[in-house]
Amino acid sequence: MSGNGDAAATAEENSSKMRVIRVGTRKSQVSLARIQTDSVVATLKALYPGLQFEIIAMSTTGDKILDTALSKIGEKSLFTKELEHALERNERESPYDAVVFHPKFVGKTLETLPEKSVVGTSSLRRAAQLQRKFPHLEFKSIRGNLNTRLRKLDELQEFSAIILAAAGLQRMGWQNRVGQILHPEECMYAVGQGALGVEVRAKDQDILDLVGVLHDPETLLRCIAERAFLRHLEGGCSVPVAVHTAMKDGQLYLTGGVWSLNGADSMQETMQATIHVPAQHEDGPEDDPQLVGITARNISRQAQLAAESLGISLATLLLNKGAKNILDVARQLNDAH
Repeated sequence: MSGNGDAAATAEENSSKMRVIRVGTRKSQVSLARIQTDSVVATLKALYPGLQFEIIAMSTTGDKILDTALSKIGEKSLFTKELEHALERNERESPYDAVVFHPKFVGKTLETLPEKSVVGTSSLRRAAQLQRKFPHLEFKSIRGNLNTRLRKLDELQEFSAIILAAAGLQRMGWQNRVGQILHPEECMYAVGQGALGVEVRAKDQDILDLVGVLHDPETLLRCIAERAFLRHLEGGCSVPVAVHTAMKDGQLYLTGGVWSLNGADSMQETMQATIHVPAQHEDGPEDDPQLVGITARNISRQAQLAAESLGISLATLLLNKGAKNILDVARQLNDAH
């Protein structure tokens, strides 16, 4: 969700009666979205050797508009709306953000970068939190896929560092570029960050069953709580909203926060709920419930509802404490610029 690629799957029969699963992804052979799609398809091929998978590449709204900050475009689902809706999650990579430094600053941290150093990020969430934490730095929007951003960092001499999702760098095989991992006390992450999503048409029950084996129950429940939190806040790319979740001893912990665009105003709280994390492939509801865009028939409805309720409760708590005003001002300022 999140700095993370998505795939859309449909099915058809070819002339030889071998079933073909058509998987949509963002165009570009070397993009993170394509690499993640290839990884999911490789896993499905190993699980279902009797099926044929065909990858279909397409351009998305976010790919076509590269000269405007994401928060200014004014649309949600910039990289996914062309790919259908019905997210499912599988095992989560690191959800944290990572700092990649210009070669001349390798060995530094954000705290030790020189005064007025420029740090690139396309995320209001990151910029708001990091401006508050590191007031000696300047943050500037940077667009493009991972390859493009790294090239801008290395060649343009404009940025001292850029902030990217650690999961994206790991999936691209560029772990060696990570100079610093930002933990929640420095920068909480985006809803769903690090989790892969496979989008399936709601009517394709057989495909839902097919990809359902990829579910990681803990990741799914954490993502339900995070997405419910964001949805109830009516958040999106135009406002700084961030989360942190953890499962421990049968408790799901959810921390969520909102920030003003400059990071000066902020509000965050933590709540927890007792949630039974089912074993993989435990029988779930037969009525195929869909919570916050996620369908998971192999996860109990009780667990899913508990996770959703946690997200809604935390969002309600923040709204009751005045978060709506912070978000409204952030939206207005973003729209004005």
